Amino acid sequence: MAEVPIVDIRRDDAPEKIDAACRHIGFFCIAGHGVEPGLATALDGAARAFFARPEDEKAQIGMARGGLAWRGWFPLGGELTSGVPDAKEGLYFGAEGDADGRPLHGPNLFPAHPESLRPAVLAWLDAMTAIGHRVMRLVAVGLGLDAGWFDAHLTADPTVLFRIFRYPPAAPGWGVAEHTDYGLLTILLQDDCGGLQVKGPDGWVDVAPVPDVFVCNVGDMLDRMTGGRYRSTAHRVRNPSGRDRLSFPFFFDPSWEARIEPLPLTDAAPADDRATRWDGASVHEWSGTYGDYLTAKVAKVFPALATTSAFHASSTSSDDIKQA
Repeated sequence: MAEVPIVDIRRDDAPEKIDAACRHIGFFCIAGHGVEPGLATALDGAARAFFARPEDEKAQIGMARGGLAWRGWFPLGGELTSGVPDAKEGLYFGAEGDADGRPLHGPNLFPAHPESLRPAVLAWLDAMTAIGHRVMRLVAVGLGLDAGWFDAHLTADPTVLFRIFRYPPAAPGWGVAEHTDYGLLTILLQDDCGGLQVKGPDGWVDVAPVPDVFVCNVGDMLDRMTGGRYRSTAHRVRNPSGRDRLSFPFFFDPSWEARIEPLPLTDAAPADDRATRWDGASVHEWSGTYGDYLTAKVAKVFPALATTSAFHASSTSSDDIKQA
């Protein structure tokens, strides 16, 4: 049975080990990252305090108030996977900035209480962005590229998205059903409840939480860029505990305007895995900018928000994205 390896990213063999994991299962865990443990403690505490607030108070930063930036809170069942409501509630954040007319860009929405959530989230965004650059340099070396290849060609101005999810205990169905991530690299902090499963070559594999270790996985764009050498592996979540499960996925993705083209790799690429993918789609037949891809995908997750005039005018349906 395949396992998700833990890679100490301080070691000289880290690029080789990350490369092997991405080719085999599409997931790996990182230790030795240097992120101060107090940042995670503060973030977890502030998030739990927010989710414990009354529904009408949380709704003051509901996603409908975030407009084109697509930020804020959604209630239990408010997000869809393959058209089915997830058994979770959550918060959407991204790189803090001014609205510039692009979907998923702009200011974050923060609650009045707890006041500690804002500084905790902003500190986490900074820390994870730095880790994203660091891990992608190791990925580049593992692929035989210059260490700065992604920084120079794809992530000088990365698309940065961050989510906080609460999976309540004993909720029916999947907290989030089988899916792949859209972008380049996901960096996940999970609490000690467990429940994350990865679809390995031999079946579903549990990814047990380990203190001070982050789970990383390949997104659709890195799958496309590597010609399927790295797979954006399907995964899912169920809360097996009798208490709230919190997870903190951070998405380190290509710049919004970047066109996602194959990397200059020389080894033989595997066959397209469209027939066995969870959604029956091919990431290799699609072409366009990352902004095109992400906007179309996220519009399916929150269809009610996607009907707003501002978002609709700036979005592209998945049927309209150019096929290669």
